[in-house]
Amino acid sequence: MIQELPVRSFNGFTVAGILLVVALILGLALAVSSSTLWTIASATSLAPAMFLLIGFYNVHPNQAQVLQLFGRYVGSDRNSGLRWANPLYTKTAVSLRVRNFESSKLKVNDANGNPIEIAAVVVWRVVESAEAVFEVDNYENYVTIQSEAALRNLATSYP
Repeated sequence: MIQELPVRSFNGFTVAGILLVVALILGLALAVSSSTLWTIASATSLAPAMFLLIGFYNVHPNQAQVLQLFGRYVGSDRNSGLRWANPLYTKTAVSLRVRNFESSKLKVNDANGNPIEIAAVVVWRVVESAEAVFEVDNYENYVTIQSEAALRNLATSYP
């Protein structure tokens, strides 16, 4: 089982401010200098700056972002707001909000063999975002199937 690890990410506003200051300095150097070397340096620094913009992502309240680097789990970020991490990270959003699931009426036999109809309302939420992403294919579908199986098992255990 995969344990959720906190990932090192940075405040997005701080990183945006730093990138803006660097862009202004390079722009002023390009405007003031008539040197070909400064022109080439400023133009070639545009591509890495654009690449760094990919690292920004948003984490909503009661949400986690699962970060991977080339398929390897790096960690999960639960800090809400604008965040920045390595631009090569793949980010997957996982909702940590409380949800409910209402099962359909199931026709089962109780322990005495009497046919009954049973239904349930299941209230659930994701606790470990890494397990939700990596341990099952679709965690929402998994909750649906497991809750109906548990309901069937419960109904057949008692008369």
